[in-house]
Amino acid sequence: MDRIFRGAIQDGKIKLENPQPFHALVNSLEKEQVDLILRKHKSRRSNSQNSWYWGCIVPLLAEHCGYDTEEMHEALKHKFLRIHDDSELPTVRSSAKLTTAEFTEYVEKCRRLGAELGVYIPNPGEVEIS
Repeated sequence: MDRIFRGAIQDGKIKLENPQPFHALVNSLEKEQVDLILRKHKSRRSNSQNSWYWGCIVPLLAEHCGYDTEEMHEALKHKFLRIHDDSELPTVRSSAKLTTAEFTEYVEKCRRLGAELGVYIPNPGEVEIS
């Protein structure tokens, strides 16, 4: 399994948030060939976004459409996260890999669909998600 270590670049050096596990891994790979990938961090959707999606948006639409929640999630992904749509085998992006901004756009499309279907989906602050 690949490990991800977060940090920041300061004065041309990498400053890790938690350097001990990184150094332990480096020591365990002594004399091994390794690949090091450095990329700018992209924020993934927040826990509150995820809770609102799974606790409010998906269940309300699923109930209206007669789907279970997993079927509804797959239908929403197929509708709004499709890529390579022009081929015989379209692919669908993973919602878990969306950035915070991409996920916000995705849930707004889901809410607009709900409105078109006559399903009111409350804002995150208007509903308590357990």
